[in-house]
Amino acid sequence: MAFNRIVVGLQWGDEGKAKVVDVLASEAEIVVRFQGGANAGHTVVIGDIKYVFHLVPTGLLYPHKLGVIGGGMVVDLPGLLEEAQALESNGPAILNRLFISERTHLIMKYHKLWDEYEDERKGIGTTKRGIGPAYTDKIARKGIRAIDFCYPNHFRTLVTAHLQEKNELFTRIYGKPAVALKDVLEPYESIRNLLAPRITNTAVLLEKFQKEGKSILFEGAQGSLLDIDWGTYPFVTSSNSTVCGIPGSIGLGLRMIDEVIGVTKAYTTRVGNGPFPTELFGELADLIRGTGHNIGDEFGATTGRPRRCGWLDLVALKHSIRMNGVNKLAITKLDVLDKLPEIKVCVKYLYKDKELEHFPAADYILSECKPVYRTYPGWQCPTRGLTNQKDLPPGARNYINMIIEELGVPVQMVSTGPCRQDQLTFS
Repeated sequence: MAFNRIVVGLQWGDEGKAKVVDVLASEAEIVVRFQGGANAGHTVVIGDIKYVFHLVPTGLLYPHKLGVIGGGMVVDLPGLLEEAQALESNGPAILNRLFISERTHLIMKYHKLWDEYEDERKGIGTTKRGIGPAYTDKIARKGIRAIDFCYPNHFRTLVTAHLQEKNELFTRIYGKPAVALKDVLEPYESIRNLLAPRITNTAVLLEKFQKEGKSILFEGAQGSLLDIDWGTYPFVTSSNSTVCGIPGSIGLGLRMIDEVIGVTKAYTTRVGNGPFPTELFGELADLIRGTGHNIGDEFGATTGRPRRCGWLDLVALKHSIRMNGVNKLAITKLDVLDKLPEIKVCVKYLYKDKELEHFPAADYILSECKPVYRTYPGWQCPTRGLTNQKDLPPGARNYINMIIEELGVPVQMVSTGPCRQDQLTFS
């Protein structure tokens, strides 16, 4: 019987969703990415090989699964092909199992440049992959879609018109050089025969799969606190990184969803700028972050930037759980806390003289919020690689049970290390 799930991040991204998707993909026939673009970096470790995904749905490491890129995404087609080929060099064939929505908007060379120039001015801390500018063009009804790529003459006409407008922006506003048309078009000419056949009406395709009783797994990117509507605006991504992004991306209603799994680290991290109430500094932050030399250290899979690290924030998690309708939790990176003598958890905020139990909408309020902590004893013994709940030290079990009690959502899975097999079922 078909059973359709969504996996979403509950923090500021980097929660370890890829590992959860990789595990759950064994129980599904189709994996769907529904928002974002190559600013996401999803990492899966199998044996000694680390696989990094940016656009390809994570579950395609299983050789018989199908992948769908939804219409709500923005995609760099040359980058997608390069990524698929890199994954194929260490794993199964990817491209012949991948379907791209004809409504997916394309990221062009000028979007990446626009992203870079704008970030120089405003300092949002983007990945400079062209995500925001591509979504800007989409909302302004100036976007180029995958369906346009399939018709070369029409594609060239659109790119020519749009590039003229962007060059005006680059030269007059940013004081940068104009971009040549051939530099924008050439990367697409050589890949059309490979990728055009993969572009289709994925809404009809997914409806067909659903009627055939196939189970579908929806893979979110970034995290709920980066959602364009419900995150820490303006320090957010440019798409709905919550379940809100699914209907518009896949062309089907939420009625088909059976379960929402929210992923959170056992602590909190953030990349880029923006408020972060529980952020740590100094030796403790460095201990959690790691050196960057080990798999699982807190450095971005897409940018390589060191992540900001802090204690678990229950106020933020309750906000994310509410807006996603989370049924179950997956907790990742429990093992990172193994050496700590005590662990703090934020249970509410103090804003000036007022206690806040709910996540504020304004970044300037959140940036002034002081966390109110509750302290728990650490377990100070290794959990890395544990695969059975009964082997967890009492302190670790108590910590997980505290999260369940505070959030009111059961924990289904606990990750105890970076590799596929480093996880256990919790009940």
